[in-house]
Amino acid sequence: MKKLLLIILISITLISCVPVIRKELLNSASREIPFSGLRINPDLYAGKLFVLGGIVVKTKVTADGSRIEAIYVPVDSNGYLQDIELPGNRFMAIYPKQQGLLDPLIYRKGRKITIAGEFTGTQTGKIGEMEYKFPVFEIKDIYLWKEKQYYYIAPPYPVLYPAYPYWWDDPWWYRHYYQPRYYWYGPPRRR
Repeated sequence: MKKLLLIILISITLISCVPVIRKELLNSASREIPFSGLRINPDLYAGKLFVLGGIVVKTKVTADGSRIEAIYVPVDSNGYLQDIELPGNRFMAIYPKQQGLLDPLIYRKGRKITIAGEFTGTQTGKIGEMEYKFPVFEIKDIYLWKEKQYYYIAPPYPVLYPAYPYWWDDPWWYRHYYQPRYYWYGPPRRR
């Protein structure tokens, strides 16, 4: 019994550490993205493989393939997104049409992704009214994170009044036990 429990525990531990991107891409790619260097001197980084995370801003299907504009989120050694507040650096990721299609309804605004992509250069675009120089990556592998789902859980009984957690400090407690006797039997009668 102890051996079985140990095997189950070890397998759960190993499964929880599975990378989301192919292992060979993770080993050969860099996870530190020098966005200022990519924009200033793109020729220095051209052809290098990067693993980066992002929050999708918009997805568009073009003649070249699917194009994702995303906000950069750093990733850990297995490709999991990190919870770090960073300035809003954005990037473009192109999924070639030979590999397939990234449907804009699935890869919609707000979804989280992890990609392994080869840096191809920069492209000028707009964020609102402002000109912005986007680093562009050609996607080699992509992982779409599941959306968090929120559920409303109804109480198991109908709530007629809000539950008061301290019965001794209930606002109605005083009336029931410390009022004069006529409270329950009505006001005293006149003789």
